[in-house]
Formats: sequence, structure tokens, C-alpha cells
Amino acid sequence: MALNVLLAGGGTTGHVSPMLAVARCLRRRDPDTGIMMLGTEAGLESRLVPAAGFELSTIPRVPMPRRPNKDLLLLPRNLARAVSAADAAIRAHQADVVVGVGGYVSTPAYLAARRRGVPIVVHEANSRPGLANKVGAKLTDYVACAFPGTPLAKALPIGMPMRPEISQLDREVSRGGARAALGLDPELPTVVVTGGSLGAASLNAAFSAAAPELESAGVQVLHIAGGGKAAELAASVADLPHYHVTDYVDGMEIAYAAADLIVCRAGAGTVSEVSAVGLPAVYVPLPIGNGEQRLNAQPFVDAGAADLVESGKFDAGTVRSLVIPLVRDSVKLESMSRVAAARGVRDADERLADLVMSAHLRKQN
Repeated sequence: MALNVLLAGGGTTGHVSPMLAVARCLRRRDPDTGIMMLGTEAGLESRLVPAAGFELSTIPRVPMPRRPNKDLLLLPRNLARAVSAADAAIRAHQADVVVGVGGYVSTPAYLAARRRGVPIVVHEANSRPGLANKVGAKLTDYVACAFPGTPLAKALPIGMPMRPEISQLDREVSRGGARAALGLDPELPTVVVTGGSLGAASLNAAFSAAAPELESAGVQVLHIAGGGKAAELAASVADLPHYHVTDYVDGMEIAYAAADLIVCRAGAGTVSEVSAVGLPAVYVPLPIGNGEQRLNAQPFVDAGAADLVESGKFDAGTVRSLVIPLVRDSVKLESMSRVAAARGVRDADERLADLVMSAHLRKQN
């Protein structure tokens, strides 16, 4: 009888991407595996999951207030409704295992699965775990995390599940084709700059101000400015032939292949992908949240695979004093690349799928 798995998470790409990666892995192993995703109507999963060919069931979003307010008073009622909806999804899908990756959806899924006696598998992406996975980790022996040292009981570091286009990328082999596809010079030292889908104002401002020096140094830039931010930046560098600006790149593997160095935020998915493909990095952690981005990047910085600059301190001077000399130092880049690749994990989807199977077999026995 085919295995049925319900995967709970969403809200951000950082939650949806690993869910999709492990779902595809389970289907590769057995095409008859039943897959159901659990999310909310407002999250990115409402678009990304159906587009990937998987079924999505939605439950009410339950904000977890960090201070006394109206949402805190309504929490018991809202959580009960969400748990009931998650329970209905588990029953309808006849789920054998529930996998959670954190976020608003996971807590109701964990509680509903525990009530039904359905095995739970938890995956935590960040070095500092969120509330949902702190709850989930107390309910199961099957806990995985992306980074060593994540403070969750029983957590097994397995890496971050990612798309095979990234996990199987050979940058050396793909570089020429990637640069040609992006309209880049095949020979110039190349920096990719990205602040994620929304962009990063500090990175955009710093690189725009230092653009003439980059051009003079013979450094090529692919600047992924973020939604709606490319036009202004492109206008400011219009007279520089080797400064290329775009809102987004469809498939970051092509940008990774083209780059000698990337300057980016330090979200769990980004750090995991960049290290897996052996790409030297300058991380500029997002200055809000609970500090998890700095923690995500720190092991790779300590090992010599990357540099880190605080967002508030990253300016045009940083581009001149750090980025330009680094991208022109091929020996240093090669060393950083080797360290990153050695610490990166390319088969996390298989490892998480193994945990799913272990949880299922234990329940059967």
C-alpha cells in the first residue's frame, strides 16, 4: 500500500522550497506516494504548490503573538479551529506521516497528528528555531535541522532540501552557458548581488554608488535588484557596460553558475544553496528578526568559506575595500569555494525522506 505524506508549512519561500524538494524526492522513490501540502490561502504556497503539481489543503492562519494583545486573547479559539482543520486534512488524506517545516501551519498540524497518533517529522531550517518547531520537537523523536548546533532536542543536522537543479549544479561546467544566457562577458570576474525577492535597499545603494569603481577594476556585476527596484538602479548605471541589472532571475542556479562571488542576505535557504554549490559569499544578514541570519552564516564565515558584514555597515566603501579585491583574487576564491563545498550538503532531500520512511516503519512495527 502506498505511503501517504502530509507536509505542513508555508508563508515564505524558505518554507515552501524544502517541502517541495522532499515531496519530489519521495515521488522519485515511489511514484505512487500520496502527497498533500498543508498551508494557508494567503501564503506563497497557494501559488507555488499547485504550480509544482501538488495538491494543497488550507487551514486558517494562526498568528502567535509575542506580547499581550487581541490576538493573544483569541489564540485558544483560533488555534482550536486550525487544529480541527488540520485534523480534517490528515483524515481526508489518510496521512501515514506528517512532516512540518515550521511556520504558522505547522503547530496545528503537529497537534492534530499527535492527537491521531500519526508519526511526526520536524525539519528546522534556521540555526535559531521558531516556536512551531520547538513545539513539534517535543512531540517526536524524528527531528532534523539544516545547520549543526541548532538548539532543538534530538535534532539531526541533515542540511536543507533543495531543487536538483541547484543540488546537482556543477558551476565550472555550467559557467560559460550561464554567462551567455544572462548576457554577461565570459571572462570578467563576476559578482552577483541579490537581496532576495524584495531586494535590499542597503545593497542596492552601496553597489550603485561604487559602480564606477567596479567598472574601472574590470569587475562585472549581475545585480538582482528585487521586485520593482530594477528601473531606478539600471538608470543610475546605464553608462556602465558591465553592470547588469534585473528584477529577478528565473532559477537562481543560473546566477550561481555565472558568479565568482555572491553578495547576499543569509536566509537559511540562501546559505544552504550557496554553500552546496561551492560559491564564495559575502553575507549581509537581514537586520530584523531574531538574529537567525547571522547565526546561519557564521559557521561558514568561521570556516573561511565566506565573509560577513552587518547590514548597517555595508556601504560603497565596503564594495571598494572588500568586494572588489576579493572577486579579483582567484586564489582566495578557489580556497573559499573548496571550503564551502566541503561544508555544504547536497542530498538533504534524501536524508529527510529517509527520516520519513523511518518514522513510518516504526509506526508499522
